[in-house]
Amino acid sequence: MICALGAAVCFGTASVLQAVAARAAEPGTGSGVDTALLLRALRQWRYLAGLGLDGVGFVLQIVALRHIPIYAVGAALAASLAVTAVVSARLLGTRLSRSEWAAVAVVCAGLLMLGLASGEEGSGEGSLELKLGLLAVAGLVLLVGAVAGGLPDRPRALVLGLAAGTGFGVVEVSVRLIDGPSLTNPALYALLLGGGAGFLLLTSALQRGSVTAATAGLVLGETIGPAAVGVIWLGDRPREGLAWLAVTGFAVAVAGALALARFGEPPAEEPGATS
Repeated sequence: MICALGAAVCFGTASVLQAVAARAAEPGTGSGVDTALLLRALRQWRYLAGLGLDGVGFVLQIVALRHIPIYAVGAALAASLAVTAVVSARLLGTRLSRSEWAAVAVVCAGLLMLGLASGEEGSGEGSLELKLGLLAVAGLVLLVGAVAGGLPDRPRALVLGLAAGTGFGVVEVSVRLIDGPSLTNPALYALLLGGGAGFLLLTSALQRGSVTAATAGLVLGETIGPAAVGVIWLGDRPREGLAWLAVTGFAVAVAGALALARFGEPPAEEPGATS
């Protein structure tokens, strides 16, 4: 759980840097699958610093997924929005209202309940059908991103955020299904495709439209689906007699994170600011 929370700190801080970089990049084609936009964002130090933090967070996420249920890791990663809110307040001068500080406290309370209720990771290894299904979902994420590029800004941001979250959710589940560097395991390719699609679509979502909507979609996409897969197919279970506490903690943590979705929004660039 400590590794999951460490990953949340890394991802939450990275999101501030990446959102600013994505907004500062030159507008792209408007497509959800805009690789040129990602390349332009990579020229900015903020985006590169964010990627570095994402790399550290991913390593911590893998460690966490190897020891605790997916639903606990997913809720902890959703709590990265609380980290984003606090980092924005400290480094960027963003003001948090009393209700938003309360939402941060709600996230922490939810995670505490989850930490107390979570058992060990399930023993399920996952069938070949599940691994192929993950690969298909990762491909679908890219297709949805391409179609979403033609939507108006607000629904576009929500759909892209939800698709990006689904891509990252594929990564969460795939980590549990990879035992070693086997090139014949479909879960390996699902991980690579899902992670790449997630980054691509999230960058496009942050570049234009409501980042609050995109962030809310991201939280939903990377928590609910993977948690269900872990419980139904991989045998993730809470401690004996504490299922109610695990469900409550998961719901509370995700609800608190959604209340903080606006902190995916980058601050306005000051005149004369450099990238």
